[in-house]
Amino acid sequence: MNTLIRRGHFLGSKLRALRKRNNLTLDELSARCVAVDPRSAPSVSYLSMVETGKRIPSAEMLELLAGVFGREPGWFLDQNTEVDPPAPGVARAASVAGRVAPAAMPLEPAFLFSKDLLQSALPELLSQTGTSGRQFARLLVRVWQENRQNDFPDIERAAEAAGGRRMPLSLEDVLEIARDAGLAIRWFDEERAGPARRMLRARFEAPATILINRKLRSQPERLRYTLAFFVGHRILHNGDGVVPPHSTAGVGLEDGGPGEAPGGMGPQDVLLAWRDFECSAFAGALLCPRQPFRQFLARESHDVRACSKLGVTPAVMMRRMTAVSPYRHWHFFDGYPPGYLRAVYRGNGIPLPWGNMSRLPDPCPGWAVFRLLQQPAAEGTPVSQISVMHDGGEPRLYCCHSLLTRDAAGSSHVLSVGIDLAPALEAQAFDARALIAEMDAACRRGGGSAAVPPAVAEKIRTVAHVLNIAWVADAAASPASVICPRSRTCPRQQPCLPHRPAS
Repeated sequence: MNTLIRRGHFLGSKLRALRKRNNLTLDELSARCVAVDPRSAPSVSYLSMVETGKRIPSAEMLELLAGVFGREPGWFLDQNTEVDPPAPGVARAASVAGRVAPAAMPLEPAFLFSKDLLQSALPELLSQTGTSGRQFARLLVRVWQENRQNDFPDIERAAEAAGGRRMPLSLEDVLEIARDAGLAIRWFDEERAGPARRMLRARFEAPATILINRKLRSQPERLRYTLAFFVGHRILHNGDGVVPPHSTAGVGLEDGGPGEAPGGMGPQDVLLAWRDFECSAFAGALLCPRQPFRQFLARESHDVRACSKLGVTPAVMMRRMTAVSPYRHWHFFDGYPPGYLRAVYRGNGIPLPWGNMSRLPDPCPGWAVFRLLQQPAAEGTPVSQISVMHDGGEPRLYCCHSLLTRDAAGSSHVLSVGIDLAPALEAQAFDARALIAEMDAACRRGGGSAAVPPAVAEKIRTVAHVLNIAWVADAAASPASVICPRSRTCPRQQPCLPHRPAS
């Protein structure tokens, strides 16, 4: 019996990570082994089985493999939990030069992460955390979106073919595109209902009818988007009707039906979540095609208020910024009171104290999203802010641009778009760590907020000029704030909120 069986549960994942870290294919690794010892060198198929946990190599073969990478055989065994970071370009784009993102947990040993066991464990996990299948499916889609950094060229091409890369599109233009796609429109009257003031905006009736709330006639920006969304469903999915309806606060069915118990996730949950993402991406690309919109952002210096020139909502403009900008380190939030995110995008990996599956009762007030939710007088006026956050013991620097607005039913919510400043500072050969440390020290001396030090502000203005984002320069002229990635462990010298006794 192979003596490594009980000590090599993570051997395959370590070998795979090490091979990819060194940019070797399985063929190349096999050839390297042949060059060392032709008689005992493993084949490509055998190496593949080792990496997937289907085979455990002999001690002799492990020594051969370890020698190729200059490692000791014991490095591959269970007593060593070290995992090599992924190869350059494979790590999440949120990693900043000089700072490596945390290594993902390898899905080994195979007997614990088998498909059958995961299918059995997930319902219990969702049930114990109070998560519905639809919520979890949307989380999976969001992570996929973030890992791809909003880059979906096939959807972009489909939207550009439908709209001809025209921008801006008038309401008549979008109606014409809908007619060309074979769609008919019917109107209905429905008042908002329930304590959440949710209002059904539109739904699709297969194979080719869009039913739209008559109230949207007075909101042409939202009407354009709604039409574009369902045009996307018609073009991408042939109008089969498997698409969620629209409500005032996102997708009408995202939280499940009334009384739905958490814990289950069926194919319909995954399909609706994926369809919602695809159709939303199509709508954004139709109304704001990549190249014309990128040029528009350059002319307008990323001014969110310029959305009125295109006939789109600030939400559409902010989301499309994250998709078309040559700078990739963006985030986007859509927050509702008291502390709930209906939409999240974290292309820059910003840690959050809350998410779109949970509400936060005691948020750190340093976050512009939460502060604006409590300031109704600020409605309609964008606010820019530089923020310092401690993440894993190392401070990070962000800039956000936030706007308190109202949805189709009149409910207040905050839209916020922002970037991680560190990669942009590094790109200009500035010492990002030193600048962030200086900003962090100033905020701490100020009890949690402070004016941006002149040397730091100068570098931030340079970055704003290079990126052509005017609100980054605006933020440098306003006080910066410490923000906390957790609600109850504020990094300020004086806590954001007094500690409350546990209930």
